[in-house]
Amino acid sequence: MVECNVTYEGDLRCSAVHGPSGSKILTDAPTDNHGKGEAFSPTDLVGTALATCMLTIMGIQAKRHGIDLKGSTVKVGKEMAQAPLRKIAKLDVVFTLPAAVTPEQRTLLENAAKTCPVHASLHPDVKTPITFSWTA
Repeated sequence: MVECNVTYEGDLRCSAVHGPSGSKILTDAPTDNHGKGEAFSPTDLVGTALATCMLTIMGIQAKRHGIDLKGSTVKVGKEMAQAPLRKIAKLDVVFTLPAAVTPEQRTLLENAAKTCPVHASLHPDVKTPITFSWTA
């Protein structure tokens, strides 16, 4: 089990410390929900977790098969639903990856991304369209 310790700092800000590494992040409520928007919101972190998890799982497969993904990027756009309760409605995921891979390698990497644990953990109501752009 990995532990993270979270402290409410006041004024809708929290600090979180990753137990194993001591790495620290801040969260802030977004401006559309009474916050200052000066840091990631908790729901921003969900989108960020999805993008980093997908790219990490792709990286594991790439390393295994001798594929260089360095410089690959993922952009995730988050849309919130307001009713009946405030929640993440959609995480739009757009990859930009190197074109110097075979069609078989693309399939391998795209399938790997779709099996990441964060993606598997999201509620089925959260839409997650995924676009892979293979560029030079």
